[in-house]
Amino acid sequence: MRIYVPLDSAAKALGAQEVVAAVKAEALRRGLEVTVVRNGSRGMVWLEPLLEVDSAAGRMAFGPVGPGDVAGLFDAGFGAHAKALGPTEDLPWMKAQTRLTFARCGVIDPLSLEDYQAHGGLTGLRRALGMTPDAIVAEVTDSGLRGRGGAGFPTGIKWKTVAGATADRKYIVCNADEGDSGTFADRMIMEGDPFTLIEGMVIAGLGVGANTGFIYSRSEYPDANAVLADAIRLARAFGLLGASVLGLGPAFDIELRIGAGAYVCGEETALLNSLEGKRGVVRAKPPLPALEGFMGRPTVVNNVISLATVPVIFERGASFYRDFGLGRSRGTIPLQIAGNVRRGGLFETAFGMPLGTIVDDLAGGTATGRPVKAVQVGGPLGAYFPRALFDTPFGYEDYAQKGGLIGHAGIVVFDDSADMLAQARFAMEFCAIESCGKCTPCRIGAVRGVETVDRIARGDAAAIPLLADLCETMKAGSLCALGGFTPYPVMSALTHFPDDFHTSAKEAAE
Repeated sequence: MRIYVPLDSAAKALGAQEVVAAVKAEALRRGLEVTVVRNGSRGMVWLEPLLEVDSAAGRMAFGPVGPGDVAGLFDAGFGAHAKALGPTEDLPWMKAQTRLTFARCGVIDPLSLEDYQAHGGLTGLRRALGMTPDAIVAEVTDSGLRGRGGAGFPTGIKWKTVAGATADRKYIVCNADEGDSGTFADRMIMEGDPFTLIEGMVIAGLGVGANTGFIYSRSEYPDANAVLADAIRLARAFGLLGASVLGLGPAFDIELRIGAGAYVCGEETALLNSLEGKRGVVRAKPPLPALEGFMGRPTVVNNVISLATVPVIFERGASFYRDFGLGRSRGTIPLQIAGNVRRGGLFETAFGMPLGTIVDDLAGGTATGRPVKAVQVGGPLGAYFPRALFDTPFGYEDYAQKGGLIGHAGIVVFDDSADMLAQARFAMEFCAIESCGKCTPCRIGAVRGVETVDRIARGDAAAIPLLADLCETMKAGSLCALGGFTPYPVMSALTHFPDDFHTSAKEAAE
């Protein structure tokens, strides 16, 4: 009997370790031979810990399972039980998805290269090994893949720039410093399917002429870092990394580096400084990292999801991937649904799904049962969208036209008890705390922003235009997105929820 229980951090936080211990103890007590596989999460966090069992009809799901449920599951022969959900792939959450990047996540043992290859792993790399570097870059360009870390910059253009640069060495850097609130896609890939990230980095190296890669992860992700370290070791032993890629290609190796918790190191140039052992401070651009990046050499800096998607493109073809999505937003996007919701988790789908469908249908509305007031898309620097904008399709340009950002596709839901003036203050305070201090608009502007919001809260309505003017200065003058994007949550709160500002001012004055 094979029983699957996720090693994912969210599942662990909800008791997966205790469930595994109970399964092993119960099997021992009954004298049964049971193999426990620690897979990644399927993304249905409200059902974690999700226990799955192999059967003639496929994987059967049970959840959420607690240690106290285990004996009853054995008694029922893992059949009819109160926690039985049916075949995992038939669950509505799973059937409605287009799983490409996350196709293996939750399915395989993340540290089994045998499992990985049995589910399509290394197919894309083997194809890339038979292509020229120019053809590799062209394939990524033709797919329409854009950076999934927030900026949405076309991946192929970045690769082409590095490929065309002349240097004695080049680098691939994976930005795994996933610091945005409500985001966990990078972590899920690193914990549930790390070899797809490694494969994507190797293909990137083949395309641009780099033979060294770095994964810059966060100290707050100990489980992901442990899995990644093991995966890199296994990849070297297998010959996927090392002196010759699979014995067919040039050398390529990867080193895992762990950051120290600075949010600003999610910005590519601050990350590069940290990677070099320097203080994590934003660099002025130009020069671009694609021309002068790590140690002054041409460097590809891509997000985890961007690189983890590359093997899909090479396995299925650029046109296959490009056929999903809308406009210039091609392929799929892993929606990370969090906050005040009934069903939180990761849902991979093609670009284009309306925000209202995501919030009302997928998330099931609020956990409190109160009306949805605002949805913040794109992390702590994303705009707040009211219900009036719920018809907006999920796409880079579509959100930009409404004053918003997709960012890392984190979606945080708030009910009608949320105080949007307090949320605006939080954005400014967050920027003030996390600023690297390099530029004045961010370093000073955020501090003045907190003071200005506090004036409004004390009843000074005349400070509202000052707040708007300050936001324009930060947006136009900041060196990086930390200061440049902080105005998005502030101005969207002020624009869409003015009563929260004027009411606070009026109440304070009275």
